[in-house]
Amino acid sequence: MNLLVLGATGRVGSHIVKHALHNGHHVTVLVRTPEKIQNFNKNLTILKGNVLNKEDITHAIDGNDVVISALNTDGTTTLSVSMPLIIEAMYNAGIQRIITVGTAGILQSEISSPFLRYQSSESKRRSTRAAEEHHQVYNLLKHSTLHWTIVCPTFLENRENIGEYRVERNILPEGGIKISVLDTAKFTYNQIKDCNFIRSRVGIAY
Repeated sequence: MNLLVLGATGRVGSHIVKHALHNGHHVTVLVRTPEKIQNFNKNLTILKGNVLNKEDITHAIDGNDVVISALNTDGTTTLSVSMPLIIEAMYNAGIQRIITVGTAGILQSEISSPFLRYQSSESKRRSTRAAEEHHQVYNLLKHSTLHWTIVCPTFLENRENIGEYRVERNILPEGGIKISVLDTAKFTYNQIKDCNFIRSRVGIAY
């Protein structure tokens, strides 16, 4: 398959790229700093650009089968500003499948329905800014016609992958506290061929 990975220099995105290349897919990455890409592979195309630039996004998306976004908020409005550009470019290119990495904060609260976790006492984070950005992305995708999946990890640990974790549609697995970067990346990558969570958020935790 031809995959576009956004956020390819980040903690989760870099491992998604490794999985895709290891399995023989052609991967295109759009990055502001190409020097940060450590993979050198004949199936890897590195494009220098910015997800906030419509022309860059349009060029990067063209010719791909699936878009995977592991973009983070960068303390700005990167997510909410780039997603409309991504959606429009996907429509124009006739691409349906998009998988993004969100946050457990945008999963449904089980104690304060119909609120999301970051809007309830389930969230222990003092700042909700990042969750609000991810919430905007969720709303944009929800109102699109795309076949989207939002992988929503809880606290991300830099540890070895365990390979055994729990997932739940739209909610966080009961008692879930943490998940590794590596297991999150593997699960996200696996969604390119998994149809079980289309148009759903997925909570992932140990």
